[in-house]
Amino acid sequence: MNPVIFVIAVLAALVVGAALGYLYHRYQLQKQHKNIQEETERILAESRKKARELELQAKDKALEIRQQAEAEAEKRRRELSREEDRLHKRRIALDKRTERLERREQTLNKRQSALDRRANEIGKLHEQELKKLEEISLMTVEEARELLLKEVEKEASNDMARIIRQVEAEAREEGERRARELIALAIQRVASEHVNEITTSVVPLPSDDMKGRIIGRNGRNIRAFEQVAGVDVIVDDTPEAITISCFDPVRREVARRAMASLILDGRIHPAHIEKILKKEKEAVERIVAEAGEQAAYDAGVHGLPSELTKILGRLKFRTSYGQNQLHHAVETARLAGVIAAELGADVEICKMGGLLHDLGKAIDHNIEGTHAAIGADIAKRHRLHPKVINAIASHHHEVEQESLEAIIVEAADAISGARPGARRESLDEYIKRIRALEEIANTFKGVKESFALQAGREVRIIVRPDQIDDLAAARIARDIAKQIEENMKYPGQIKVTVIRETRSVDYAK
Repeated sequence: MNPVIFVIAVLAALVVGAALGYLYHRYQLQKQHKNIQEETERILAESRKKARELELQAKDKALEIRQQAEAEAEKRRRELSREEDRLHKRRIALDKRTERLERREQTLNKRQSALDRRANEIGKLHEQELKKLEEISLMTVEEARELLLKEVEKEASNDMARIIRQVEAEAREEGERRARELIALAIQRVASEHVNEITTSVVPLPSDDMKGRIIGRNGRNIRAFEQVAGVDVIVDDTPEAITISCFDPVRREVARRAMASLILDGRIHPAHIEKILKKEKEAVERIVAEAGEQAAYDAGVHGLPSELTKILGRLKFRTSYGQNQLHHAVETARLAGVIAAELGADVEICKMGGLLHDLGKAIDHNIEGTHAAIGADIAKRHRLHPKVINAIASHHHEVEQESLEAIIVEAADAISGARPGARRESLDEYIKRIRALEEIANTFKGVKESFALQAGREVRIIVRPDQIDDLAAARIARDIAKQIEENMKYPGQIKVTVIRETRSVDYAK
């Protein structure tokens, strides 16, 4: 075939194919355009339908809202109408009340006028009566008033004195009753043990032969023991016992335990003595620390420094009139807490002050000064509360009491020492105290005789009625009580009763 014809045929085929492709593409575009137009018409139809539905719903809602608004407006109109009726009625009532008040005011004005006229008449009559009274009594009004005032003043003075005595008596009775109830309540709530025996430092021996071993050859064992322990060992004729004497109760306890251990061990020589004493000293220090912590726990006092609890624990081996001082401290703290709770004082301050009030007794053998001052100084160094420091320092009135808590601690200390079974004293000390009470009372002028009663709890004084009047009797009772406080040491309180009696005797013949 001719190549030219072939090329022309190919070109003609390409032109025909391109024309057919164009016609097909145009057909497809027209078809797609038609579909889009139909879809658009369908969407527009649905939108018009929904728009009509929404329009109908909006009209229904607007109608409903309008109806509600009209109902609410009608309701408000009815309420306003009722309120206007009430206001109208109230206005009418006020008008009527105003009219009544005006009529009443007119009536009162008329009565006032009548009263004024009557008062003028009474004033004139009063002046006439005063002139007549002045003529009859031969006294002016001022003189009569002065005389009357003097009589009224005298009568009022007598009534005042009688009322004061009555109030004082009632206050004293009420105070004593309240104090008895409070003290009884405190003692009942704080159950404490009775003193049965005084702590001693007597070491029992298995036999009297042990005394020779304790003394040692030429006394070397007993000298070594006394030198290392710092105590005196008394070996006398007491069967199967020796006595350890020392002013420091802790050292005495260490020595007692060491001696008991040596007797049980059987090896008694200077080297072993020193070893046992060191061991027992450490044991006693542990006991002291535990006792102090236990006492603080039993008393309900928290937050004490460990140094203070160690010093407090030393009171475990200290007694006063047979009363263990650590038990006394715990009991005082509990009593102070109960009293403080009843009186509305600071319970924690009272408990801490009661527990530590005798702290100085633990080390007063080593430091100069009273145990109250020593204890207050220790508390101050440990930065305790100022009220606690004052309660410790003032519980024997060595310094001024600055708070109610200090007074409560003093009272609790006295209750703990004076309650039945708390302490016991020797017969000689008891007799000395009784005699001292009577001697103090007899030193005062006008005292006829005095008697100490109730185991020294009361001193009854009979005065000479020709030398002591009623006021002086009250003054002498106060002075005797003050001198007893200054010159004597005693637990609790002592009642001072002054009796002034006048007798008139005559005989019918």
